[in-house]
Amino acid sequence: MPVITTVLIANRGEIAVRVIRTAKAMGLRTVAVYSDADQGALHVREADAAVPIGPSAVADSYLNQDVMLAAASKAGADAIHPGYGFLSENQAFALGCEAAGMVFIGPPNAAIDVMGDKARAKRTMLAAGVPCVPGYQGDDQTMATLTAEAEQMGMPVMVKAAAGGGGRGMRLVEDSERLQEAIELAQSEALNAFGSAELIIEKAIIRPRHVEIQVFADSHGNVVHLGERDCSVQRRHQKVIEESPCPTMTPTLRQAMGAAAIEAARAVDYMGAGTVEFLLDEAGDFYFLEMNTRLQVEHPVTELVTGFDLVEWQLRVARGEPLPVTQAQVALKGHAIEVRLYAEDPSAEFLPCTGPIRLFHCPDREGVRVDTGVASGDEVSPFYDAMVAKIIGYGDSREDARLRLMAALRESALLGVSNNRDFLIDALAVPQFIAGQATTAFIAEHYGDSFERGELAEHFFVAAAIIRHQLSQAECHGRSLGVSEELLGWASARDMVVSSSFAMDEHSHAVRLIAESASTFSVDVNNESHTGVVNSLHATTAMLTIDGIDRTYQFYNESPATLHLASADRCTVLIDTKRLPPKMLDAAGSGSVVAPMHGQLLSIAVSEGQSVAKGERLAVLEAMKMQHELNAAVNGTVSRIYATAGNQLAAGDRILNIEPSDESL
Repeated sequence: MPVITTVLIANRGEIAVRVIRTAKAMGLRTVAVYSDADQGALHVREADAAVPIGPSAVADSYLNQDVMLAAASKAGADAIHPGYGFLSENQAFALGCEAAGMVFIGPPNAAIDVMGDKARAKRTMLAAGVPCVPGYQGDDQTMATLTAEAEQMGMPVMVKAAAGGGGRGMRLVEDSERLQEAIELAQSEALNAFGSAELIIEKAIIRPRHVEIQVFADSHGNVVHLGERDCSVQRRHQKVIEESPCPTMTPTLRQAMGAAAIEAARAVDYMGAGTVEFLLDEAGDFYFLEMNTRLQVEHPVTELVTGFDLVEWQLRVARGEPLPVTQAQVALKGHAIEVRLYAEDPSAEFLPCTGPIRLFHCPDREGVRVDTGVASGDEVSPFYDAMVAKIIGYGDSREDARLRLMAALRESALLGVSNNRDFLIDALAVPQFIAGQATTAFIAEHYGDSFERGELAEHFFVAAAIIRHQLSQAECHGRSLGVSEELLGWASARDMVVSSSFAMDEHSHAVRLIAESASTFSVDVNNESHTGVVNSLHATTAMLTIDGIDRTYQFYNESPATLHLASADRCTVLIDTKRLPPKMLDAAGSGSVVAPMHGQLLSIAVSEGQSVAKGERLAVLEAMKMQHELNAAVNGTVSRIYATAGNQLAAGDRILNIEPSDESL
C-alpha cells in the first residue's frame, strides 16, 4: 500500500483550502502552491508549507505540469491532490506524477483518458449500454461534416467541446443561420481553454433536469454510488444552485440511475471519486452527459446528506484502503442546497468582476456550511474563476435547508466587488424553485440575461448618512484634544446639518441629516422625513433603529465619497457626488466601446471606417476563462480602434469608437 505523509495541493482557492483542512485533520503535512497573483492567499496561509510556481497566467503556473512536479519534489511531497479544474483531469499530469514516484489522488490514467474526451466517453458508454443523447461524436471535424450532422439532427442542437467542461466551448444553437458561427466560437474557446478544438454535437433536450450521481471506487473492485445531486439551476451551462437529493427523484429512478453510473465507472476500471452526469427529461428518461473524473465543486451537498467526508475517502483510497461502506450502508438523510457566490454583475448580464474584497462575512449558523478561499482584504483576480465561496444550507427537509440558506445569505456580505448575493436570495424565493420544479431553463425563463434589483429602499440612504456622519465624528474626535464625547453633534449656533447627494440607479437622492444628539438623528431623503438611532457601531457593523425598525448593516467606508453597505435587503455601493473629486464627474464620450472587465482581447471583428448595425459583434473578450462578445449598441461607423487583439485590457480601457448614424440619435 502506498505511504502518504505529505500532500501537495495542485490548485488554489476554496478547493485548496477544503483539501488542506481534511488532510491536516488526518495528520498529513500539506503543501500549497501559488502564482504571483496568489501570493499570501488564504490557501497559502492555511497550508503547512507553500511553494511559488510562477506568473499569474494559468498556462505559466497552475497548468504548468513541469513547474508543479518540481514544486512537489522540492517540498518533499509523496502525493498530489489536483482538486478540480486545472490539471485534475489531465492524463499527462497523472502520468508525470507516477513517473516521479508520487501518488496522484485521482482515477487511473486510462479512465482520465477516456472520460476526458466527450466523444470517446460517449462511444464507451454506448458500448456499455448506458443511455446516451443522440448525436455526432466522430473523428471528422471539418466544418462541412459538423454542419451536415447538425442539420440532419434538426435544430436545436448543442455544440460542445470534446475536452474539458465547466460550460466552456459549449453553445446552444436554435437557428441554422447561427450554426457555423457557434461552431467557430466553440472551437476557439475550446482550443484556448483545453488545447483541443474537437467538438461533439448532440440533439438538444429542452428544459431537462441536470442530475448527477456521485460514484466512488477503490482498488479492491468495490464501486458504490452516494446518491444524486440536482444541478439544474445553471447560467451559461455553469452551475449556480445544487442540491441533494433531487426534488423529483423516486427510489426506482435513483436505483436505475445509480446502477447506470456504476456501470459507467466499471466500464473504465475507475478508482476514486467521480461524477456521472445525466440529463433527465420531463418523461423521466435519462441520458448520459459526461463523467467528471475528479471531485466536483458541489460535493458538499453529498457530504451533508450522507455524513461522509469525500476528501478523506479520496486520500484513503489513494493509499490502498477499501471503501468504508457497502452500497446497502449508504443512506441519504435530510436535504442540502448549495449556492455559488460569484464576483459578477447580475445587472450587466452577469459579467465577471475583479478587484479588492473590502469585506467578506458569512455567519456561523446551525445547519450552514461555508467553503471559501478568500477573506477580507484579498482580491478577486482576472486570471481565475470568479467564484468566491460556496454557501450550503442543510436541514431535515428541503424547506428547512432552503430557509436556513436564505437566512445565511441575508446575513452575509461581500463588499468591494459586484456579486450575485441578492440574485441568489431572489432565486431561492421563486415559487418554481420552492416547489422543486426548476429545470436548466430556470434562470433564462425567470431572469433573462440580467437581474434587476429595483429601487433602493430609503432606509439605506438613512443608514449611509448616519454611518458616514458617525465615522466622521469619530475621526475628528480621535484627532482632537480633550473634547468630551457629549459635545459630539452639538453646535452653538443651530442644529448641525450634513447634506449629501447619493447617486444610485442613474438618479440623485438628496439626503439631509440633523444630529439631535450623539446617537439620534433626523434624516430627510428626497424631502421624506425619517428618524434614526444608533444602537451600536463597530469597525464594519452598525445596528440602527430606523423609523422604529431594528436593522443590522455591514459596511466598508472606502473613501469620503464611497460607502459599501449591506443589509438583509441588499448589498450596494453608495457614492456621495458632493464629495467626489471634480475629475470623477467628467462624462464619458458618446459611442465609446470599453472593456467591461479585465481580460484578454481575443479578436476585433470590425475595422476603421466600417459601418455596423446595432447588435453586430464588434470584438471578443476572454475573462474568467469565458469568452464574451461585445456587440454594437447603436447603428453607426467605426471611427477609431484603440486596442489590439491579443493584448490584456483593464476594465474601462477603450477598445473602439462608433460614430452613431443619424437614425441612432
